[in-house]
Amino acid sequence: MEKDAPQRERAENTADESSQAGARAVPFAEALRFWVKLGFISFGGPAGQIAIMHRELVERRRWLSERRFLHALNFCVLLPGPEAQQLATYVGWLLHGTRGGIVAGAFFVLPSVFVLLALSYVYAAYGSVAVVAGVLAGFKPVVAAIIVEAIFRIGRRALRGRAHVAIAIAAFGAIQLLRIPFPAVVLGAGLIGFLGARLWPKVFVSARVATPKSSANERGEGLALAIDDDARPPAHATASGWRAARILAVGLGLWVLPVAGLVAWMGTENLFVHEYRFFTTAALVTFGGAYAVLAYVTQAAVGDFGWVTQAQAMDGLALAETTPGPLIMVLQFVGFMAGWNHPTEMGRTTTAVMAALVATYTTFLPCFVFVFLGAPYVERLRNHAGLAAALSGVTAAVVGVVASLAVIFGRAVLWPGGPGGGIDEFAALLGALSFLALSRFRVNVVWVVLAGGIAGLARVFLG
Repeated sequence: MEKDAPQRERAENTADESSQAGARAVPFAEALRFWVKLGFISFGGPAGQIAIMHRELVERRRWLSERRFLHALNFCVLLPGPEAQQLATYVGWLLHGTRGGIVAGAFFVLPSVFVLLALSYVYAAYGSVAVVAGVLAGFKPVVAAIIVEAIFRIGRRALRGRAHVAIAIAAFGAIQLLRIPFPAVVLGAGLIGFLGARLWPKVFVSARVATPKSSANERGEGLALAIDDDARPPAHATASGWRAARILAVGLGLWVLPVAGLVAWMGTENLFVHEYRFFTTAALVTFGGAYAVLAYVTQAAVGDFGWVTQAQAMDGLALAETTPGPLIMVLQFVGFMAGWNHPTEMGRTTTAVMAALVATYTTFLPCFVFVFLGAPYVERLRNHAGLAAALSGVTAAVVGVVASLAVIFGRAVLWPGGPGGGIDEFAALLGALSFLALSRFRVNVVWVVLAGGIAGLARVFLG
């Protein structure tokens, strides 16, 4: 088997492997430009980011079909860590192998690394970000509109019959009313889908609605799908023990080398090494997105380690919610403030920046390993009836979960002072106009987001 490894390596890094998987090749340079752009426009946490990717990848650019997108999303939802960043990594890998996945996943995060570092410094040093807050306040209603529009768009295709509608409603109630943990909801929906397809196939399977290959009112009209429903797994989707062992070895090496360097430089009892261990653990054991992660991290960072205060942790979540990139970037803010509050001889700012980068690196390294390790198996099992049924249940639950997030986010945007504080008329008007621009006039989401930021900035200066 080792004898075939070089051949697999060459196949994995061939430039336009997507041509083997569908009717149209996506040039690597074109994909690179998109992943860079996505990193700057991925606002709104996982729900908003998934909505943006669906709109761009499935409808506008037609790089993959609806079902292939949902299949990848279902897998990423089951993983610990930020599902939107892992979804970008998966799609990048599907199109262009390992280098495509690395580029997609890395550029999804990099812009937010620098933006949040700058905002963290302003927050820590000056405690006032009035102008920035005004711009970000303009983004919030746009993000709410993106999420709501995505619920309608994805729900129409993902909810294939009454059984899946029932799962979506149950997931919404479980999250919104019963406060059941996100992983339990997703796993329960998968089990219901799997058992339902076996016990009541007419209800769970035959209700499938075919996804149209093109739509007259979408910008992607006339473009052939690069990866359609029936396209075979790409050549680099090689599922083997050798490949899995190689990925694990590389991932372990990338984890061990930096921490070994930190220990050799500063010893075992320093902030950076403690952060390295702690944020690695958080990345491996926290399911359910950034809110679940923040609960776990806050308990330890505030109570056990004394790195940050409760107020600082919540302020970090607010900053992360209104900057591009995954919401889990709040962990970078926690790392930054830990370094700011507990500086070393390097100085407060240098300590904070280094601590922030340690938190980011250890948070996202496992994400790449999980995707590269599992994606080939998920692709090979795509047409497995039991897995497809389970993942269809997960898809339905995701619609309900996103709807729950839309309610939470919309409530915070429209009633910033709480239900008794009155509605924010500016946010309501901007959100309605954004929804109309996206759903009726199909305006590019980039321009809608930018317009929201400009409106928020204008509101600050006009009083």
